[in-house]
Amino acid sequence: MSGRQRALAFAAPPPREEFAPGAWLLRGFVGAREADVLAAVTAVVEQAPLRTMTTPGGKRMSVTTTSCGDCGWVSDRRGYRYEANDPATGLPWPAIPEALDALARDAAAAVGQPAFAPDACLVNRYAVGAKMALHQDRDEADFAQPIVSVSLGLPATFQFGGAARKGPTVRVPLVHGDVVVFGGPSRLCFHGVLPVKDGAHPVLGPYRVNLTFRRAR
Repeated sequence: MSGRQRALAFAAPPPREEFAPGAWLLRGFVGAREADVLAAVTAVVEQAPLRTMTTPGGKRMSVTTTSCGDCGWVSDRRGYRYEANDPATGLPWPAIPEALDALARDAAAAVGQPAFAPDACLVNRYAVGAKMALHQDRDEADFAQPIVSVSLGLPATFQFGGAARKGPTVRVPLVHGDVVVFGGPSRLCFHGVLPVKDGAHPVLGPYRVNLTFRRAR
């Protein structure tokens, strides 16, 4: 291997990296699907607009949120849960667009989870400074199914820990088009997002959009 080849090998991130047991980073997995994925997200937001939710303790979340699928994730004074209808309109959530469903299934299959069948997709939009505190995804009925998380727009730093909120974490840099899949021994690990730094994405501007696919019911 020449010096230039060695430099390129070290400079290029691996396309697939297991950063914790059962937790995988798929670099640039969205790839050529980008236009279809962004169009699908736009269609979802047009039908079910983004809104700011509150935690059960009454604190306003720093992200704005919507959902698509057979059920959507909601949070308010009554707690965290999934509901079949959008509480803002009383109507069913939009169906998961085919482009998004295929992306989630293909990502799960790429790390050995071909049976993944999402019935809910949470859409979170992060403005500059928005963050997500360490938490577990534990409102779903079947923990055997993985979580598939798609990053779009501004870069972010994903924190991934263990079974305890105060345990050590690893920091995983994410950029537009990256996908994280975590299941198995990592399914209930605490995870979050550090405050998004100032910047502008060519398409999404000063925002990061995260799509989280789950089997909720």
